Amino acid sequence: MAADETATEGTATEGTANGGAAAGETAADGIRATAHGTAPTPLSVLDLVTVGSGRTATDALRTSVDLARLTESRGFHRYWVAEHHSMPGVASSSPAVILAHLAAHTGRIRLGSGGVMLPNHAPLVIAEQFGTLEALAPGRIDLGLGRAPGTDGATAAALRRTATLHEGADDFPEQLAELTRFLDDDFPDGHRYRRIHAVPGPVQATSPGGVQSRHRPPVWLLGSSGFSARLAGLLGLPFAFAHHFSAQNTVPALDLYRESFRPSEVLSEPYALIGVSVLAADDEREARRQVLATGLNMVRLRTGRPGLFPSPEEAEAHEFSELEREFVDSWTANIVHGTADEVRTGLDDLHKRTGADELMLTSHAHRGELRLRSYELVADAYGLPTA
Repeated sequence: MAADETATEGTATEGTANGGAAAGETAADGIRATAHGTAPTPLSVLDLVTVGSGRTATDALRTSVDLARLTESRGFHRYWVAEHHSMPGVASSSPAVILAHLAAHTGRIRLGSGGVMLPNHAPLVIAEQFGTLEALAPGRIDLGLGRAPGTDGATAAALRRTATLHEGADDFPEQLAELTRFLDDDFPDGHRYRRIHAVPGPVQATSPGGVQSRHRPPVWLLGSSGFSARLAGLLGLPFAFAHHFSAQNTVPALDLYRESFRPSEVLSEPYALIGVSVLAADDEREARRQVLATGLNMVRLRTGRPGLFPSPEEAEAHEFSELEREFVDSWTANIVHGTADEVRTGLDDLHKRTGADELMLTSHAHRGELRLRSYELVADAYGLPTA
């Protein structure tokens, strides 16, 4: 998930993110989930809408629809897409647009952002977008928020129309408070935004003749270190940690979240999921080939040369420098990959180490059918339902 974090010690938002149920309820609140089959915890999906070399964004988006349908049928709990920009191999620059499309092709699975990068957008715009999604798929929408730009500094400046990028990050708690007020339509009397309403939204329930539900998407905070973990805990919000690109910080961040947690109208107890890179294949060699391609993709990204997701053949032909090889080995060590049984064992071990309440799996491969197969193999390994 695209995420980063910020918090000012002792900061809290003015409102609360109402998940649609009182504290103490279980899966009905839209946050907590139920595990299926023999999985140690609920399983979910993070989709970056990967575009492989020789393929188009249309191909990638069609794969996303197929993947959402498949994982819905197999009992995965939620399906998130992440905001990224100026990356040829990632076609998820507009999460709200993609989620609306997925909503039209699914009926049960929760859909959400993992996440929307709040400093890139006016809070009112996000409230309107996700209010619209909630109207399209009532009770199925999650709003995951991060503070990272989801891109490089120059692109972030173009998105925000400012060269002072630190301001958006530093203002994150205040932006979060404003967004929450728009979602709940509860700015106090005298506030400059008191007469401004996010529509679709709760104002339609209180207007003459209004029958609109006041339910709105639950807010999640995303992070890759301790700052947002602490903020999520202080606010009593659910927390999503990017284990897939910050594995060394996972346990400390989860511990901080749990230690900082204060019960709220949203949650009576902490609830944390972690994003995990997973690639299951029918044979171990194919899994290794795909993971090597992931390594090459990250080398290009980290050296300022992002491109389409490479094929295994490209990766095998690439002459890695010693530094590149060290980076690839370090990066791919955190990808749970191999046969279905090997992946199941790896996920079980990860759950034991972290105590995560939910595992959100993200699979990267050059071809869409390999990504679909990866989730299918994981579902089979845990005996998840088939319809």
